[in-house]
Amino acid sequence: MTDATERLHGLDALRGGMLMLGVALHASMSFMPIQVWVVQDTQPSAALTVFFYAVHIFRMVVFFLIAGFFARLALHRRGTGGFIADRLKRIAAPLLVFWPLVMTGMIAVLIWIGSRMAAANGGVAPPAPPPPTFTPDNFPLGHLWFLWVLLIFYAALVIGRSLMVAVDRQGGLRRAFDRPARLILGFAAPLLLAAPLAVALFYQPNWLPFFGVPTPDMALIPHLSSVVAYGVAFAAGYGLHRQPELLNGVAARWPLNLTLGAICAVVGLMLLGPSLPAITPVEEPVQKAMLAGLYAVASYGISFGLLGFALRRLSNRSALRRYIADASYWVYLIHIPIVMALQVAIADLAWPWPFKFAALLAGVFAITFGTYQILVRHSFIGTWLNGMRARNERRAARAELVPAQ
Repeated sequence: MTDATERLHGLDALRGGMLMLGVALHASMSFMPIQVWVVQDTQPSAALTVFFYAVHIFRMVVFFLIAGFFARLALHRRGTGGFIADRLKRIAAPLLVFWPLVMTGMIAVLIWIGSRMAAANGGVAPPAPPPPTFTPDNFPLGHLWFLWVLLIFYAALVIGRSLMVAVDRQGGLRRAFDRPARLILGFAAPLLLAAPLAVALFYQPNWLPFFGVPTPDMALIPHLSSVVAYGVAFAAGYGLHRQPELLNGVAARWPLNLTLGAICAVVGLMLLGPSLPAITPVEEPVQKAMLAGLYAVASYGISFGLLGFALRRLSNRSALRRYIADASYWVYLIHIPIVMALQVAIADLAWPWPFKFAALLAGVFAITFGTYQILVRHSFIGTWLNGMRARNERRAARAELVPAQ
């Protein structure tokens, strides 16, 4: 049986890997054959279009699985008061600080795009889109929506757990839930956890199966389907920490879960047809039900497969994976304006798309990891974002390199 310390190494490695995939996903959006992003490259790529579809299926579900696991870990390690203080410091405060900075960067890139379009159109700028109203149903969170939704889930967790403890002082009711939780999170987890998401997607108005779960990035009130998708994943991660012996089964079944998810993803992609990305909502009920079911099972099948793979294969200490995991929060916070700016810079180049995409990723990672190394890693910002644990682990790793006297 794998011990808890090793498991955390695996989950940290998975979190860092999903962040790197997220950067690549956002970078790929300018290469789609139709414009779905603020920038459209002159060298479209069907391969990157499929890459976007595949990564978007599971990436955020994995993030929320990990977030739920670490939420219970932090809650029991720090207590309710300490947990609230830590989440305010490391989630709410970065959201408040970085949101205006990120939005400023994105607006600057949009102004640059507008000036380029005006120059290409004889000095006539295209009409600007209507500005957001900054109301609960029209608020531009951008990619930082993840932090906002996490705060909602944390609040629900603290309130719900406090009520449960008040009602169930002896813990009998909570222990009674452990048995059904073991069934839900056991062998059939990808199917059982997918069921609520499939229903939510089926009833999502104007659902676009290619883009999966609607991204709640333009409102303070998330879509019901995104609450279901990510709330169930968050709860599953919480449940896995409550009964950590279940992780052994998840690790053992990773090839089966990954295969199941991949098959469902491929079949769903085939049903969408050859013209991708598909931007027409599915209205026919049977087709919509099939696509919703396939997408939901693919999401949880691949997510549990990757979770199991990380637990089984990546639970040993790795300095490189530890570094990427530490840097991932900073990279997440700042990468979107950088991606957008570099996409604009290379959009009109006549290079083949593989070279452009590689150059784009190289530039983004050079800037984000370079600023992390120079400005963040050994500064108060690194301690603020990653906590003292990351700094203490770095000191311990350096100490291991010093030979005994």
